[in-house]
Amino acid sequence: VVTCKMARRGTAALLLLACSLVVTLAEEKPAQEQPAKSSNIIASAGSVLLLNGNGDVLKTGVCLVDIKSFCKDVGAGEGRIAACLTKRIKDHKQGNAVGRQVGSKCQAELAAFKADRSSNINKDVALARACKTDVGKVCKDANDATSPGSTLQCLKDKKTKLSAQCKLEVFRAQQDAVEDFRTDFKLSTSCKEDVKNLCKDIEPGEGHELECLAANTIQLTWECRNQMFKSDKDAGSDLRLSSKLFNSCYNDYKKYCKDIEPGNMAAQECLEDNSDESGFSADCKDELDNLIAKRVNDFRLDVALRDACESDIKETCGSTLEEMDTDDKVKKTALNCLQQYKEELKNDKCKAEVHRRMSRAAKDIRFDEVLANACYDDRAKFCNDVQPGSARVIRCLQDNRNSLFQKCAAALFDHEVKMAEDIDFKYPMKKACAWEMSTFCKNIPHGHARIVRCLEEHLDHSDMSKECKDETTKDMNRMAGDYRLNFRLNKACETDISKLCTEICSSQPGQTCGGLVLQCLQEKQDNITSQTCQDEVFYYELMEVSDFRNDVILAEACRTDVETYCKDTEPGEGRVHACLRFNRDKISERCRVEETKLAAVEYRDIRLRPKLNKLCSEEKAVYCKDVKPGKARVIKCLMENMAQPNFGEDCKGELQEREDVMKTDYRFDVGVYTNCAGDVDQFCQDAKTKLRGNATVLKCLTENFKALTDSCQSEMSRAVRLALWDYKPGAAFTAACDSDVETQCPRGSRSKSGQVFTIGVVGRCLSKALVEGKKLEIKCRNLVLVAAPKDARAYFEYPESTNAIVHKIAEMQKAAGLEAVLVDPYARDGSTVTVTGWVALACIMSLVVVIIGGTFMLYRRVMGEDKPHTLHVKMGDA
Repeated sequence: VVTCKMARRGTAALLLLACSLVVTLAEEKPAQEQPAKSSNIIASAGSVLLLNGNGDVLKTGVCLVDIKSFCKDVGAGEGRIAACLTKRIKDHKQGNAVGRQVGSKCQAELAAFKADRSSNINKDVALARACKTDVGKVCKDANDATSPGSTLQCLKDKKTKLSAQCKLEVFRAQQDAVEDFRTDFKLSTSCKEDVKNLCKDIEPGEGHELECLAANTIQLTWECRNQMFKSDKDAGSDLRLSSKLFNSCYNDYKKYCKDIEPGNMAAQECLEDNSDESGFSADCKDELDNLIAKRVNDFRLDVALRDACESDIKETCGSTLEEMDTDDKVKKTALNCLQQYKEELKNDKCKAEVHRRMSRAAKDIRFDEVLANACYDDRAKFCNDVQPGSARVIRCLQDNRNSLFQKCAAALFDHEVKMAEDIDFKYPMKKACAWEMSTFCKNIPHGHARIVRCLEEHLDHSDMSKECKDETTKDMNRMAGDYRLNFRLNKACETDISKLCTEICSSQPGQTCGGLVLQCLQEKQDNITSQTCQDEVFYYELMEVSDFRNDVILAEACRTDVETYCKDTEPGEGRVHACLRFNRDKISERCRVEETKLAAVEYRDIRLRPKLNKLCSEEKAVYCKDVKPGKARVIKCLMENMAQPNFGEDCKGELQEREDVMKTDYRFDVGVYTNCAGDVDQFCQDAKTKLRGNATVLKCLTENFKALTDSCQSEMSRAVRLALWDYKPGAAFTAACDSDVETQCPRGSRSKSGQVFTIGVVGRCLSKALVEGKKLEIKCRNLVLVAAPKDARAYFEYPESTNAIVHKIAEMQKAAGLEAVLVDPYARDGSTVTVTGWVALACIMSLVVVIIGGTFMLYRRVMGEDKPHTLHVKMGDA
C-alpha cells in the first residue's frame, strides 16, 4: 500500500490496477497451508492430481460472486467451498434460506467439479481420508486407476460395514448423485447415451435425469439398467437418496416421522406405516407405493428385510441371499418360508419385517408378486377399473372367485390362507372395526387370530357398528369355506386332521377342501385327542348353527331352497335353519339331508341350542351343575330329571320337543349314533336308506337287540326307556305299545283328558304289567324288555319275574340232589308262588311269629305302657 502512494502520477492508473490485484490475491490466500497438488491417500486407487491444485472449486472463476456472498469465511481446499455452495443450493431449494440463489453458471461449474472428482476417490480428499481404513478392510481390491469410480461404488455396496465417519462422507457423495447423475462416475458413463436418447428434452439437475431413466427402464441399455438398479437400491435404503420421494414426502416426514433418523429404510417404513392416516398426502402415498412395488419385483432392493433376515433365511429356510438373487424359484420359496414359519424365526427384527410385508401384501395386490402374476389376466377382465390399494383389487377378485382361471383362484386361496393369521392382514376388516378393536379388544395382543376371535365374540353386541359386523360376518363365512382359512382351528387340529381326515382332501397349496375336513372333524369329534382342537371344532359348530352360510356344504345344498322359502329371513341366530326345518317337507332331499346332519350335531351339546340353553338355565344349575357339557350329557341329565316336581314347564316343553325328534331318527341321539354305528352297518343297512322321520333304524336295533354290542345295548336301553317315559300316542318308535297303553294304563294318569300322559306314567305302567305277567303285544313287550335295567332284564325273559326266581331256586334244588321239593315252579295262580316241604313249614312258622309279635305290641299300646310322656326337670339359679 505504501509503495502505491509513492508512485508517479503518469503511471498511477497502472499501479492502482496492480495494487488491486495484489490486494485481491492477498485476500484469496487461505490462512492455512495450500493442500498438495497431488493425492495418494488410498494407494489402491492410484495417485491423482487435484483439480484446481487444491481439490476444490476455483474461487476466481464463475463462482467468485457466489463464494463472496455465501462462503466468504470458508477456506478453500479439500472440497470445502464445494460443500458450502452445495449447502446453499439445498437450503434455498427447501426454503430454508432467503435472498438470491447460487447462479446457474456456478451450479454448472460445481457439477463439473463433482463429476470429475467422482472418478477417483483420492480426488475427494475428505472422502479418502474418512474411508482410508475402511477401504483397506472391505474394498482393498477396488482400483480407480483401472476402473474409475469403483472404490466409491464398493463403499456404497458395503455401507453397513463402514465406520461412522466414512458412512457420512459416502452419504454426501450419494446425495450429490441424487441431484445430478453426472456426479456419479459409474452411473454417468453407463447412462450417458441413454440420457441423450431418452431424456434429451429434460432439464439437467435436481434429479430430473434419474426420474426420466426410471420411467424408461425397459428401454435402457444393460449397463445403464445395472447402474440404475444400484441407484434404486440406495434410494430404497434412505429417504434422502430419492429426490422425488424426498420432495413428495418431506412434509409427511416432518409430521409423522420427525423423530426417526433416516437410513436403513427406517424413515420409509415409518411413512408406510402411517400412510393410511387421514392427513397423509396423496403424492407421498403414491411414491411410497411405487417404491414398495419395486422392492416386491426385485428382492435385491429390499434392504431392511435382507439385513434383518439373512441369518433366518439360512438357518430356517435353508437358502442364502446370493441364491435368492440368482434363482427366482429359490427366492419365492424362501420368502414363502419366512411367511409360513414367521413365529419360528429367531430374529425379532426379521419377524417384524416379514409381518410388515405381509400387511402390505394384504392391502395391495401389487405387493404380492405371486398373486399379481397369477391373476394378471383376471384382474384385467374383472377389475380393470378398480384402483389398487386398500385391498380393492383383492376384494374384486374374491367377489368374482367362481369365474377366475384356476391359476388365479389357487393363488388367491393361498394368499387368503397366509393372511388368516392376523387382523393386520385383513385390511377391510381392520379398517371397518378400528373402533371396536380399541373398545372390545384393546388389551388383546395381535397374532394367532386373537383379535379376529374377539370381534367374532362381540358380533351381537349392540355397540358394534354395521360396517364392522358386516366385515366380521363376511370373514366368518369365508373362513367356513376351508379349514385352513380358520387359523386357530387349523393350528389346533393339525395333528388330529393328519390322523383322522388325511384322505379327505389334499393339503397341497392351491387345493381347496370346501367343508369336507370340517365335516370330518365333526363326525369324528369323539376321536379327537387334543382338547384345544375339540374346543375349536365346537366353536366352529357354534358358527354353523348361528349362520347357515358358515356351513359351506349345507349352504350350497340349500341355496335354491333358501331362495325359495327363506329369502326374507335374515341370516344369523339360527333363523334360516329354523325356516328350512319349518319347511322340512318342501325342501330338496339334498338340503334336508344336510339340515338333518347339522341338527344331529346340535343335539350333542346344549350350548349349540341357544333357545334350549336359555330356557333350561335354572334347571341346569339345580340338577346338572356338575355335568360336563358335550356328548349330550347335560341334555340327558335334564331329561332324567323332567319328572321332578319343581322342573320348569318351559324347559320341559323344549326337552320334550327334542325327545320327539330323537324318537324319529337315531342320528339325533348322540349316544345311539356314536355307540351303535357298527351295529347299524351290520344289521340295519336297509333301514338307513328309509330314514324319513319314521324311526326305522331305532326299531331295527330293537329287533336285533340281543345281537348288539354291549355299548350299543346300553344306549338303546336308555333311548327306549326315555321314549316310554315320555310316551305319546302315535309316535313311530313306540307305536307298538299304543293298544297296550290303552288297555293297561288308566286314563286318569293322563295330564289332561284326551292328552298326553304325565311323564313317567306309561313307563311305570308297562313295567308293572310285565312284572305281573299281564299279556302285552310281542313288539311292545320287547320294547319294555329293552328298556329294563341290564341286571333285571334276564328275569323278564320269563313271563313273570317272580316265576323267574322260582325257576332259579328249583334249578339250584335239583342240582343239589334234594329229594324234598322246596318250590313248585309250575303251580301258579296270578302272580303267586307255591311253596312246599320245609320251605312251606318255614313260611308258616314265620307267619306265626309275626302274628304273636303284632298282638303283643297292640296289647302294650292299649294298656298304656307305651304311652308317650314328658319329663320336666327344674333347674336352680346359675
